[in-house]
Amino acid sequence: MPDTSADEPRIAAWDRRLDWPLTGLAALFLALYAWDVLDRGSPDWIDGGLTVIWLLFAADYLVRLALARRRLRFVGTHVLDLVILLLPMFRQLRVLRVVTVISVLNRQLRDDFRGRIAVYVTGTVGLVAFVAALSVLQAERDAPDATITTFGEALWWTITTISTVGYGDRYPVTVEGRIVAATLMVAGIALLGVVTASIASWFVQNLRASSERTETELAEAEQKIDVLVAEVRRLHARLDALPAPAPGGRSDPAPR
Repeated sequence: MPDTSADEPRIAAWDRRLDWPLTGLAALFLALYAWDVLDRGSPDWIDGGLTVIWLLFAADYLVRLALARRRLRFVGTHVLDLVILLLPMFRQLRVLRVVTVISVLNRQLRDDFRGRIAVYVTGTVGLVAFVAALSVLQAERDAPDATITTFGEALWWTITTISTVGYGDRYPVTVEGRIVAATLMVAGIALLGVVTASIASWFVQNLRASSERTETELAEAEQKIDVLVAEVRRLHARLDALPAPAPGGRSDPAPR
């Protein structure tokens, strides 16, 4: 979701008040949607619950649109929200709002790079894979010549697709399933790119910090060498000031 705190303060205030409630609705939507897909004999009230939650998300979108100062810009920067509301096949993607939980965990782990990467990768991959598996199973299992007819097959297909391996033994045959597949492919490539860029950035920062530490240590070493050289020169000057030894191996006492 784009950051609206700077140019849209009213939308930012609305989001702050409803962020967690809408995240809870997204989690409830995911639970009901999974129940509806996995249990072919699920009760009728589940469809009603999914519709009510979708209407609440639609109301949230309309309220934010009304609060926007520049409404055309708001629509342009929230195209995915509008698509999810208008196209039934994308409604289940609303559950991805639960990434708010991942953002909170990220703030708690802001000083732990490996912790942040683990949270983002685990949370994002888990959510996307689960939602994609449910979506493709719902679209494919009743289609003629379908190769994805169980949740296990859908999950296997999701893992091979999001990892860009694609064994080819399972593939969607419906238009909706192929749209899910295309979205999943793009998400997999984007995820790998983000992780790779984050790791590369971490290496660059560490190398830069190491280089700065090395330069500092070299400067300190040069200063210490200069001090030692000055001390040696002072001692050498004192030795030069001593009188030469007298015949017989004895020398006059040095002047006080």
